[in-house]
Amino acid sequence: MRHYAFLRLLLAAFFLYFAWPLIPQSSSQLEMLFWGCWLVFFVLVFGANLATLFKMSEPPVMEQEYDKFRQTDG
Repeated sequence: MRHYAFLRLLLAAFFLYFAWPLIPQSSSQLEMLFWGCWLVFFVLVFGANLATLFKMSEPPVMEQEYDKFRQTDG
Protein backbone atom coordinates (compact mmCIF):
# COMPACT_ATOMS: atom_id res chain seq x y z
CA MET A 1 0.00 0.00 0.00
CA ARG A 2 2.53 2.50 -1.18
CA HIS A 3 -0.14 5.06 -1.99
CA TYR A 4 -0.65 5.70 1.76
CA ALA A 5 3.01 6.67 2.11
CA PHE A 6 2.68 8.94 -0.93
CA LEU A 7 -0.44 10.59 0.54
CA ARG A 8 1.35 11.17 3.85
CA LEU A 9 4.25 12.78 1.98
CA LEU A 10 1.81 15.10 0.22
CA LEU A 11 0.13 15.98 3.53
CA ALA A 12 3.49 16.75 5.16
CA ALA A 13 4.46 18.93 2.18
CA PHE A 14 1.10 20.70 2.44
CA PHE A 15 1.73 21.50 6.12
CA LEU A 16 5.23 22.74 5.30
CA TYR A 17 3.79 24.96 2.57
CA PHE A 18 1.69 26.80 5.16
CA ALA A 19 4.33 26.83 7.91
CA TRP A 20 7.30 28.02 5.86
CA PRO A 21 6.30 31.73 5.67
CA LEU A 22 5.76 31.86 9.44
CA ILE A 23 9.12 30.39 10.44
CA PRO A 24 11.27 33.50 9.69
CA GLN A 25 8.79 35.70 11.58
CA SER A 26 9.53 34.01 14.91
CA SER A 27 10.85 36.59 17.32
CA SER A 28 11.17 34.91 20.72
CA GLN A 29 13.27 31.98 21.82
CA LEU A 30 10.14 29.93 22.53
CA GLU A 31 8.90 30.44 18.98
CA MET A 32 12.27 29.44 17.56
CA LEU A 33 12.30 26.33 19.75
CA PHE A 34 8.78 25.42 18.59
CA TRP A 35 9.64 25.80 14.91
CA GLY A 36 12.90 23.92 15.38
CA CYS A 37 11.06 21.00 16.98
CA TRP A 38 8.38 21.19 14.30
CA LEU A 39 10.99 21.01 11.52
CA VAL A 40 12.74 18.05 13.16
CA PHE A 41 9.41 16.24 13.40
CA PHE A 42 8.70 17.09 9.76
CA VAL A 43 12.03 15.66 8.65
CA LEU A 44 11.39 12.45 10.62
CA VAL A 45 7.90 12.01 9.17
CA PHE A 46 9.01 12.84 5.65
CA GLY A 47 12.05 10.57 5.84
CA ALA A 48 10.11 7.62 7.25
CA ASN A 49 7.47 7.84 4.56
CA LEU A 50 10.08 8.28 1.87
CA ALA A 51 11.86 5.15 3.12
CA THR A 52 8.56 3.26 3.00
CA LEU A 53 7.89 4.56 -0.49
CA PHE A 54 11.31 3.42 -1.72
CA LYS A 55 10.87 0.09 0.10
CA MET A 56 13.88 0.69 2.32
CA SER A 57 11.79 -0.25 5.36
CA GLU A 58 8.69 -2.29 6.01
CA PRO A 59 5.36 -0.48 5.98
CA PRO A 60 3.41 -0.32 9.23
CA VAL A 61 1.80 -3.60 10.29
CA MET A 62 -1.63 -2.22 9.57
CA GLU A 63 -0.70 -1.59 5.92
CA GLN A 64 1.14 -4.81 5.17
CA GLU A 65 -0.49 -7.05 2.63
CA TYR A 66 -0.76 -10.73 3.34
CA ASP A 67 -2.13 -13.38 1.05
CA LYS A 68 -5.40 -14.63 2.39
CA PHE A 69 -5.61 -18.37 2.51
CA ARG A 70 -7.78 -20.85 4.30
CA GLN A 71 -6.20 -22.40 7.35
CA THR A 72 -7.17 -25.97 7.99
CA ASP A 73 -6.21 -28.45 10.67
CA GLY A 74 -3.93 -30.92 9.09
